[in-house]
Amino acid sequence: MDYLTISNPSEGYFEAKKSKFLAFAFPLFAEVEVKEVLNNLRKLHPKAVHFCYGYKLGFDGKIWKANDDGEPSKSAGLPILGQLTSAKLTNTLVVVVRYYGGVNLGVGGLQEAYKSAAKNAIEHSEIISKTETRPLSLTVSLNNLDKVTHFISKQNLEVASKTFTDKCTLLILIPLDKYTYFEEKLSVYNEL
Repeated sequence: MDYLTISNPSEGYFEAKKSKFLAFAFPLFAEVEVKEVLNNLRKLHPKAVHFCYGYKLGFDGKIWKANDDGEPSKSAGLPILGQLTSAKLTNTLVVVVRYYGGVNLGVGGLQEAYKSAAKNAIEHSEIISKTETRPLSLTVSLNNLDKVTHFISKQNLEVASKTFTDKCTLLILIPLDKYTYFEEKLSVYNEL
């Protein structure tokens, strides 16, 4: 099954009544990444007052969260999440960092500002189509590594990670509909 996501981080911007809304879109692979992204943004923007976000995960986008980070309820996170839904994106996080300009915007003004900033970041993204995958861990001898790597490359499979010891452990992302086939083909090399 195919889904839409973004290929690389991107940025967007919106300004309303002297408040600045800096938007950052990130490809997202797991919920645990959100905390790290927020911590990094807080270090980069120590004078900002709010770090609101929305994300969707899973090929069907059924895992999601919206966070208002102290703004009035449903004024920030849901408008950000709405932009992900409008763009049909998943496995994507958008964080909007607000610098307060001294003028209250009201709930309607905040909703428009967060929505516009998120939309701008998404518009600056490269949207790509991906196929739902399942990871396969494969441990191979260093003697067989070239042969396995060649096979993986020829089949257009993606290697998420490689770990070397006296052997090499590969984490290979296999399209769901072909998982059993490739699991069988690659099992001859598995040295676990």
